[in-house]
Amino acid sequence: MIGVTGAADTNGVDELDELNGVEHVNGMDGMDGMDGVDEAEGLNGLSSTAGYAEAAEELAVQYESVTFAEVHADLLHSYPPPPAAVLDVGAGTGRDAAALAALGHPVVAVEPTAELRSVAERLHAGSGVRWVADALPELPHLSAGAERFDLVLLTAVWMHLAPAERALAMAALGRLLAPGGRLALTLRHGPVPPGRRMFDVPPEETVALAAAQGLRLLHRAERGDLHGRSGVRWTSLVFG
Repeated sequence: MIGVTGAADTNGVDELDELNGVEHVNGMDGMDGMDGVDEAEGLNGLSSTAGYAEAAEELAVQYESVTFAEVHADLLHSYPPPPAAVLDVGAGTGRDAAALAALGHPVVAVEPTAELRSVAERLHAGSGVRWVADALPELPHLSAGAERFDLVLLTAVWMHLAPAERALAMAALGRLLAPGGRLALTLRHGPVPPGRRMFDVPPEETVALAAAQGLRLLHRAERGDLHGRSGVRWTSLVFG
């Protein structure tokens, strides 16, 4: 994961968002589009996970080249202390999920791409992270259960959601938050690489969607790209 991402990508590939349904325990462990491109045109028939399966091994090198502490440096003060129930949506190769588990949090990691899940389970064997396949915008598998989370992370994920999906996704995330829980996400800004489905989502839109679910903005930060990609920057938001 980007995810967000504020995390890494390879050749502009960031961590994932939408997910499909299976679960197993890792026995170890404004709404304008992309840099002026019309959002509908930017879809180009691509799925939100286009390009990730075939690049899983290469992406793992990229994602794991930066640490959880580096990616989340401006957010850590907003995260609850362990043991807090954590949901990492679009967990990619498990870097953040494993780091949070090592801090003493019980972690559920949602990742859509089987190839990335396989890499994650190999790299972070023994972490105790529980891996779940599910799908934004509505996360039906998790939403059907009774689990609620003290911290929900979407790192380099939100930019994959089309305009019509984002309100549905925010509603689903709001339902999965425990009372007093925190939602932390990152937004990617800058050039969109060919063959990827990404949107440059305005922070103000995301704040408004969260407010509609009764979530208040607690923290906002801006930073450059940890991999030095030209024109790419990130906005970090925490809600509660």
